[in-house]
Amino acid sequence: MLRPQSKKLRPLADLISLSGKIALITGAASGIGKAMAYRFAEAGATLELVDINEEQLKITCDELSKSGVRIGTHKVDLCEKSEIEQLWSELVGKEPDILVNNAGIYPMKDFLELDEAFLRKVMDLNLNAALWMCQNMIKARMKRGGVIINVASVEAVMPVKEDLVPYGLSKVGVIMLTRSLAAEYGRKGFRINALVPGGVLTPGTKNVAKEVLKLNVGIIQTGLEYRQRLPLGRLGEPDEIARMALVLASDLSSYVHGTLVAVDGGFLSA
Repeated sequence: MLRPQSKKLRPLADLISLSGKIALITGAASGIGKAMAYRFAEAGATLELVDINEEQLKITCDELSKSGVRIGTHKVDLCEKSEIEQLWSELVGKEPDILVNNAGIYPMKDFLELDEAFLRKVMDLNLNAALWMCQNMIKARMKRGGVIINVASVEAVMPVKEDLVPYGLSKVGVIMLTRSLAAEYGRKGFRINALVPGGVLTPGTKNVAKEVLKLNVGIIQTGLEYRQRLPLGRLGEPDEIARMALVLASDLSSYVHGTLVAVDGGFLSA
């Protein structure tokens, strides 16, 4: 039997709505970032979409134009701190309420062949860019607070594939960045969480699939072992990650802070 509530509950439609909010999503031209843009637009958010691929970003913008929300696009090389600073200077007066640090790369390289340039590229995009974006977000909204969602990976918790040491290292950093900022800025009105996707079929992960087609026995074996461990027995879809991002961005998660939300088909629990 339902008990009377001590105060009136907000309707679910109101809780999940992003109407009146500005959301900035990096890596928004394809994959998970693009899926997030679709769901956030559906929820009524004004979008500021960031990617280095200007052509694909325009395609995404054109597709989303039917949603009726305002969309701004920004070609930014997130490996360059100066370009991040320029982006935020362009956002003065329309600073985002929600920041999603989704951009990242998933390159594979034998650890013994790892060089400084390769490591720097992975760390600059996967970790350092998220750090500088968070810093600018917090500076810009110190008196108002906001929502930050950082995208990590199951590789940061339980390494799955070989030749991904730099990638895993960068995503461990994303988790620590998230938790440290959550501890420090929760009382300032910020909600900061990390999404931890498992295997998701995106343009980035399709490069791994190409190696399988070349009969890379090691990758084939890793793929088989991964699927066998997955309780749901399949890879995820970008929209399945995007839907959880929408939950974290909205007031449905008003008391969720400083946590890791795994969207991995049960991989980490198996």
